[in-house]
Amino acid sequence: MSSISVILPIHKIGNEKEEEYLHKALKSVDEQHVLPNELLIVIPSGSDIKKFVDNYEFQNLKNIRFVINDDETDFCSQVNIGAEEVKTDYFSILEFDDVYSGIWFENALQYIEAYDVDMYLPIVIDMNVEDKFLHFTNEVVWAKEFSDKQGFLDNDALLNYPKFQISGSVIKTEVFNTIGKLKPSVKVQFGYEFMLRMSYYDKKIMTVPKLGYKKINMRPNSLFWGYEHGEEKMNPIESKFWFNVARKESYFKSDRGITYEETDEITQ
Repeated sequence: MSSISVILPIHKIGNEKEEEYLHKALKSVDEQHVLPNELLIVIPSGSDIKKFVDNYEFQNLKNIRFVINDDETDFCSQVNIGAEEVKTDYFSILEFDDVYSGIWFENALQYIEAYDVDMYLPIVIDMNVEDKFLHFTNEVVWAKEFSDKQGFLDNDALLNYPKFQISGSVIKTEVFNTIGKLKPSVKVQFGYEFMLRMSYYDKKIMTVPKLGYKKINMRPNSLFWGYEHGEEKMNPIESKFWFNVARKESYFKSDRGITYEETDEITQ
């Protein structure tokens, strides 16, 4: 039987609502029909998040481990550091404001045993901050003739349709660490770049309809909210720039430190 860990990267918890989100995320792991082998919570050094988690009373999950990040604490770096500590065959990425469906691990393990796939994507149920349904993500691979093999995501499909979500996915640990992990220098499109890179390495990506993952879309102060509304707000030209960067960087294994500088043309 294959083994799975959960990586939960947390930069900070700033208010009671975010504590509520984290509580639900932890609960969604603890109440799985089949439990993961381990939960790795990646936090910045000196953070008080550990105190909050220590106060959460796990009923079923026994293997909880904190991974301290003394360096950059962006999402990609947090996940990468967690992956270095993973000892299981596969791992999944859980954002602190998201939740797994109750049968998530049970179904994931069944698919792992049935298929030789390097990355399994869940059907993501996107919700707004009022917990109202917005749309589904990742389900398009089951549309007829979307890719050469229904349910699988190939390179041609990715080049024509980039809207996929890696949170909640199940990734083969050895593959993730071998092909270069997530690239912190790729803004906005780091998940897309990673999947493109997997496809260039001939790694198999499959969307599993029985893996449900509930995601809070555009939560205030979240990473992508910042790109739309916050201090890191991007204009359309910059957004297109990072999309093109993702395509170019997917050929390279290592993170090459890409930066973006505004020009007079952009600021006009």
